[in-house]
Amino acid sequence: MFHLKEEDVPVPEEAPPTASPAPPALELSRVVKSFGAVVALRSGTITLEEGSIHALIGENGAGKSTLVKIIAGLYRRDAGTFRLRGEDVDFHSTAQSKASGIAVIYQEPTLFPDLSVTENIFMGRQPTNRFGRIDRKAMRAETQQIFGRLGVSIDPDRVTEGLSIADQQIIEIAKAISLDARVLIMDEPTAALSGVEVERLFAVARSLRDEGRALMFISHRFDEVFALCDTVTVMRDGSYIATTPIRETSVDELVRQMVGRDVAELFPKLPAEIGDDVLVVEGLTRAGVFHDISFSVRAGEIVGLAGLVGAGRSEVARAVFGVDPYESGSVRLGGRQLPKGNPRVAMARGLALVPEDRRKQGLVLDESVARNITLAIRGSLAKAGLLWSGPENEAAAIWSSRLEVKTASLDAETGTLSGGNQQKVVLGKWLATDPKVLIVDEPTRGIDVGTKAEVHRLLSELAQQGLAILMISSELPEVLGMADRVLVMREGHLTGEFPRSEATPEAVMFAATADKEAAL
Repeated sequence: MFHLKEEDVPVPEEAPPTASPAPPALELSRVVKSFGAVVALRSGTITLEEGSIHALIGENGAGKSTLVKIIAGLYRRDAGTFRLRGEDVDFHSTAQSKASGIAVIYQEPTLFPDLSVTENIFMGRQPTNRFGRIDRKAMRAETQQIFGRLGVSIDPDRVTEGLSIADQQIIEIAKAISLDARVLIMDEPTAALSGVEVERLFAVARSLRDEGRALMFISHRFDEVFALCDTVTVMRDGSYIATTPIRETSVDELVRQMVGRDVAELFPKLPAEIGDDVLVVEGLTRAGVFHDISFSVRAGEIVGLAGLVGAGRSEVARAVFGVDPYESGSVRLGGRQLPKGNPRVAMARGLALVPEDRRKQGLVLDESVARNITLAIRGSLAKAGLLWSGPENEAAAIWSSRLEVKTASLDAETGTLSGGNQQKVVLGKWLATDPKVLIVDEPTRGIDVGTKAEVHRLLSELAQQGLAILMISSELPEVLGMADRVLVMREGHLTGEFPRSEATPEAVMFAATADKEAAL
């Protein structure tokens, strides 16, 4: 028998020690948060990896905002796990969250308008020189260095008042970078941005991802989610539903997960009998804002007003309603001319305006749902000069029920409602006036896909009942899906008018940009 000597026995090479995988940058699991009897978050679950952009989507009221506020230190969770880089955390304040490397970029930045860009970035933590004085030179140099990394050009010495929302968001991101934030949460950052501004923001987000930071991106716009994100988590009714790599899912699947049902038709356009002209605008002009605007809206018709941000659409709507002045032209409602600058008369004759900024211009946030719905009809509800809660609640209940406003009670503060339900309250306020013409400016901005379908269905039903509707929207699919006729504005001028059958994306974009390449 052949025997191997010990020295002949091959000794296997030791495998190099495998590095244990790095823990996630942030991890929440089965997080619960209640406010009294109301459960806002049932099972908040999300994992953010370094070097990745993770989308968080869901309908308004799905629990996204509550989850973000727990991460930001505004709320403390009632139950569940919260880990940062593998370590359990429990923030008692926003300062603790920021000190741990977390930054939240909100839709509406909160900067000091009378301070410079650099001063805003270093507010509360200004470096000092050896004499104990603020080292402005060092602050400015670091600001320039950060902007250089981000590939943006903003004057560090400029006062922030007057800067665009896009520039303000970049400043907030620069502030986060200067704090060396490793986790950045972007909450509906593109809602008020133009296409060019969105692309710049996306370029910045990708550069942050490539540096190894973890980003959470919250948006209702599916095209942005698919263009920017690596992974997507869906929430519904305060609960975690699913997490999927973006390349392995589709819009239809995400919509089904978000609403718990198939949304067969996002734009439920009902047939309506088109009647006579109700609103006629002729030659409306305001120097430097809009020029020679003429159009009409007929009973039972939805007219879509399209165009890029800054085209002058909202300004025309406000002038027609009487909020903003105009220098020449006329507005006729039901054959009678409306006086300039008198919204009270416009309302009395049957004109209603749902403004673009519902929170600042459409609602009194610290008032009740009932009070907001009845704001425009309080005079008709009063008896002997007194307004009693009974008639007010009865009138509000009609529209709260019809629009399916989700609220604990009509006495709840409107500011506590989700964005979609706030939009329903604004609509209810104006529909309670029984208008002849309804102008809706960005009717579904910032609300989820399920609520969008509900708003679209309501507008279609109102048109079927004979209401004339002028709908301003920056979302081209919404305009094409809902309008019987499409008007297009560019730089204060009307540049196109298309019947529904001829309103193609290419035709509308060409009229909005006068750029043939952009329309292709």
